[in-house]
Amino acid sequence: MRTLIVSEFVTLDGVMEAPGGEAGHPHSGWVFPFMGEEQMSYKLAETLAAESLLLGRATYEGFLEAWPSRDGEFADKMNAMPKHVASTTLQEPAWNATVLGGDVPGAVAALKATEGGPILVAGSCTLVHTLLLAGLVDELRLMVFPVSIGDGKRVFPEEQSKQSWRRTERIDFSTGVTVSHYAPA
Repeated sequence: MRTLIVSEFVTLDGVMEAPGGEAGHPHSGWVFPFMGEEQMSYKLAETLAAESLLLGRATYEGFLEAWPSRDGEFADKMNAMPKHVASTTLQEPAWNATVLGGDVPGAVAALKATEGGPILVAGSCTLVHTLLLAGLVDELRLMVFPVSIGDGKRVFPEEQSKQSWRRTERIDFSTGVTVSHYAPA
């Protein structure tokens, strides 16, 4: 059985939206003042350890626009690894991707039941909400940045549900950013 890891950039007040310069958000790019070599090394190691990506359609399209033109070890891994895209509208995926349509929790459960290495989820807010509500997340990694921006999409859905987590690892970076790994308790 494969491990499903959700890894997110998050503000101190819990917002995951627009960390990297997405158009239309008033505080887009909020990670950049706090990014350093330590975080980049962490994200590289995390990506190299993953066997595939699981993305929502919007994140997939953003990554598709950004990554194929880049080079280097990180870009080579991002471009080469298989991608699974949860979408009801994507018809002809490119960039080594397949579409998971219809019953997304069922499709993800089936994917997790296959042989192979970790499945990494990044961004993909709507998908993350679906995965959390379905109890499909094996590990949650939150890279918390010391900035608050008030409004935006958040990691956890606004549902009246409760799930307990236990922290399995914590890493503090010199930039003030902290990564905490959590597993369902």
